[in-house]
Amino acid sequence: MEPWQYDPARDLDKSLIDRLKCFPREPDMLVYGARLAAALLMRGWLGVYHRLTIVNRENLPASGSFVIVANHASHLDALCLLSALPLRRLHRAFPAAAQDYFFVSVPRVLLSTVVVNALPFQRRASPLQSLSICRQLLDVDGNVLLIFPEGTRATNGELAQFKPGVGLLLAGADFPVVPCYLEGAGKAWPKGKRFPRPRTVRLTVGSPRRYSHLSPGKAAALEIAGDLQNAVRELASGGG
Repeated sequence: MEPWQYDPARDLDKSLIDRLKCFPREPDMLVYGARLAAALLMRGWLGVYHRLTIVNRENLPASGSFVIVANHASHLDALCLLSALPLRRLHRAFPAAAQDYFFVSVPRVLLSTVVVNALPFQRRASPLQSLSICRQLLDVDGNVLLIFPEGTRATNGELAQFKPGVGLLLAGADFPVVPCYLEGAGKAWPKGKRFPRPRTVRLTVGSPRRYSHLSPGKAAALEIAGDLQNAVRELASGGG
C-alpha cells in the first residue's frame, strides 16, 4: 500500500482575488459551492423574470469538449448560455471574458470568476496567447468554451462581423462548435443600463459543426468566422 501524500494547492500563498485572477484556477470547494448556489438562483431568476426559453437544447453535445458561439448584446448572454448546460458541467464551462473589463476590480473579479467561471481573454495585448490557452482548455476532455466572436456587445440589434480569432481556434481542431442565437437579451439588459428589465429572452441552439478538415491559416480562419456568422444569422431568421 502506497503511503498517503497531501499535495496542497499551488496558490495557497495568494489572496483570494489573486487566486481567482489566475487561470487555470486551482479547485476550491467553497468557490464551487458558491457557484452552484448562484447558478440555481440565476436559472430561477432567468426563468421567472425573463421567461427564458431554450430551443433545441438537445443539439448540445452530451459529452466531450466543445465550443459554443453566440451573438452578443448583453451581460445576460453568458448567463443564458450557461443555463442551457447541465449543472454537472457547471465547473467545466468557461465563458471567454475581456480581461481589461471583467478583471479590473474586486466586484467584477468575484462576479466573473465565482459566478460565471470566466476565462480571462486579452483582446488587445496578446490575443494569440489567449487563443492558445483556449486550445489547451479544449484539449482536456469535457470542457466547454463559450465565445462571443463579435468581440463586444452590440447596441443596434444587428449582428456584427465575427472576428477571425474564432476561426484560428477551430481550424483543424477535432472538437465541435455549436452556433447559438440569443433573442431579447439586448432589450432585457441593454449596454449602458445598470439593471436588467423584465423582457422575454429566447435562446436557440443550432446544430454542431466541425472544421477539422480545414488547415490552420488566415484563409481558413476567415472562412470559419464567416460560416459561423451565417449560421447564427440563420438561427435569428428562424432557420435550424
